[in-house]
Amino acid sequence: MGTKRILLAGESWSTTAIHTKGFDTFYTSAYEEGAWPFIHALEAGGWIVDFLPNHVASERFPYTAAELDRYDVVVLSDIGANTLLLPNSVFSGGAAAPANRLQVLADWVRAGGSLLMVGGYLTFQGIEAKANYRNTPLAEALPVLMEAGDDREETPQGATPASAGDHPVTAGLAGEWPSILGYQRLEARPGATVVATVDDRPLVVVGTHGAGRSAAVATDMGPHWLPAGFLEWDGFGTLWNQLIGWLAEDGAN
Repeated sequence: MGTKRILLAGESWSTTAIHTKGFDTFYTSAYEEGAWPFIHALEAGGWIVDFLPNHVASERFPYTAAELDRYDVVVLSDIGANTLLLPNSVFSGGAAAPANRLQVLADWVRAGGSLLMVGGYLTFQGIEAKANYRNTPLAEALPVLMEAGDDREETPQGATPASAGDHPVTAGLAGEWPSILGYQRLEARPGATVVATVDDRPLVVVGTHGAGRSAAVATDMGPHWLPAGFLEWDGFGTLWNQLIGWLAEDGAN
């Protein structure tokens, strides 16, 4: 396997708008991706990032540990469990999938792989609990416990994160960070380490699962929960590179 390679799945969406102007109505649509601040920060740190937007991940996300072994770290961000559980062949075609990809991913982490889940409207439980990871095999691989319902904490007034002590992930990032506009309410799993907090809740949590490592970031990797002040912060790239570096450090793959 090549070194310093990441698989990122999620962080894309399509929007359809209805425009009504008096008698007439017309539609417009747009496709957007929210991963590029994260990707650019990691590429600047020497990582190769293979990006699977949501509609691509549905069909191309790995089904086997051998495929996952190409990567030092797998990152899921703003991608609901259904996208990985229900490819077109299953949902539309009624054919059995080769495997449950969330179970494969959890087993891969337990065997020595590394996983990062990043917050958003379709991560952890998400808006209206539609991300629904709490009820999947992947839940046990994460260093956090999830609520049963919608777990978003919207902070439009801004909430200030802070480092929670000395740790390789937050080295050089002591004190308060730029404010964020929302996050997921998570609880650190027993034995996990909270390395950053917001509103006295866990924001960045790291831990182990079997022989592997996992991490949870309770806020976004880009807009809207991360405003411009956070994206332009000198510590933005440092945080992601140190977190990914920690995850990959002792991986068996």
